[in-house]
Amino acid sequence: MRTLHELPRFDDRWEFLYLEMGRLDQDDAGLYFENAQGRVAVPINQLSVVMLGPGTTVTHAATKALSQNACLVAWTGQDGVRMYAHSTGATHSARRLIKQAELVCDPASRDEVARRMYRFRFAEQVPEDTSIEVLRGKEGFRVRQAYRAAAEKFGIEWSGRNYDPGNWNVADPVNRALSTASACLNGVCHAGIVAAGFSPGLGFIHTGKMLSFVYDVADLYKTDLVVPLAFELAAKEPENLERAVRMECRQRFYDFSLMGRLLPDIREVLGAGDDLEESADELEGRVISLADRARSRDILGEPEQAGPGRTLEEGGQ
Repeated sequence: MRTLHELPRFDDRWEFLYLEMGRLDQDDAGLYFENAQGRVAVPINQLSVVMLGPGTTVTHAATKALSQNACLVAWTGQDGVRMYAHSTGATHSARRLIKQAELVCDPASRDEVARRMYRFRFAEQVPEDTSIEVLRGKEGFRVRQAYRAAAEKFGIEWSGRNYDPGNWNVADPVNRALSTASACLNGVCHAGIVAAGFSPGLGFIHTGKMLSFVYDVADLYKTDLVVPLAFELAAKEPENLERAVRMECRQRFYDFSLMGRLLPDIREVLGAGDDLEESADELEGRVISLADRARSRDILGEPEQAGPGRTLEEGGQ
């Protein structure tokens, strides 16, 4: 059996492969994916993450092979914008999780991380004794300011953040665009967090939910990426708003190098520095960078329209 030290570094691998409407299996030659377009070999040694979208089945043998090759498997919504479940990735050390838990459990360090997150987002210094409750209030005010500024810039009437996941069509276009874009952002951050070996549930500003840390990390980028994107597309009134938002999120996240920034930014806000640096002797869970979707387009083809479904917006404003 191959050891982790024999596997290629994550920096040398393909970043991800998204699959839908087909079957992932293993034969004597290795992994393959088969759908209505035919059968395509899957280069398992070159993959960091395999995203399994709607209509995908995977065999026990294929799952075992992916695990042995330190490839994270994620069960996602269409186009990979929601993540429902995931396997273990390449992180075999618990040191990041332990460090995160230590910081969360100490009230002083938890408050300090929350202040770092606020400074990261808004480039505004806050007093060292500022509580999380006060930070939440300041954060909410700054986010509402961002909404109003975007509404004014793109000429949209804005009456506030208002959405109901159970009654999707009641929301106005800009609120639907914000929910869709936030779901995309949360899904990408979720994948990066678990691939790097952190817990999605141990949050600092958001607490009490299984995705609290996902909301914390996603909020680092929300006002820069999600808010202007949602208002801009809502103003254009495309025929299928939700699909347009998902497609634009994919491109802007790639242009922004979002996944490549996640781990360094998490280290910065946690104030962990070298404590979370990777060892030369370990293939730790390096956060992958999003690649051009064209690398897997021969397998994928163009995705069909997806319904709105539920979002991961519960943690944001």
